[in-house]
Amino acid sequence: MWPWGHLAVAYLCYSFARHRLRDRPPRALPVIAVAIGSQFPDLIDKPFAWSFGLLPGGRTLTHSVFVAALLLPTVYLVALRIDRPDVGTAFAVGHVSHLLADVPPNAILTADASQLTFLVWPLLPPPPYESVDGILAGFLRYSMGWYEWAQLGLVLVALLAWYRDGTPGTGYVRRSAALLTRKAA
Repeated sequence: MWPWGHLAVAYLCYSFARHRLRDRPPRALPVIAVAIGSQFPDLIDKPFAWSFGLLPGGRTLTHSVFVAALLLPTVYLVALRIDRPDVGTAFAVGHVSHLLADVPPNAILTADASQLTFLVWPLLPPPPYESVDGILAGFLRYSMGWYEWAQLGLVLVALLAWYRDGTPGTGYVRRSAALLTRKAA
């Protein structure tokens, strides 16, 4: 799944849970944590595999449930320490939704568990993927098939949900950017 698809899935999951459990829309900092969590596995694995050759594939280390089992409690404990457990929960929703969204649709349709080995790397090797010569090359080879169109549809639904939720996070980002601009001047 592409970054925008991961972000859309994560936001929709978090927004749905927030409305269902708290009967309130998401708040700014947790939305930012959802966004970071939704991208985190690819921000680590893709560069280390595609650009530096340090990992055997773009879905290995931080796509593994073993890393998630260590990372997510650590993030939550840090969030508790700063009295923001909602941020830790939001990061976890983003991260877990990323892992689940990376399960190929044909693996579900055909019950082909061999395509899920990335979830238990390094115990099993990652599934074979088309070799990519760096992140830029991956984007340059991008093409629109049914799966990419479905992701785009999810992005549109997520944007509508985000707008309905009051565009959480935009005010926080604007205020932070203004503070940074004033400090730099």
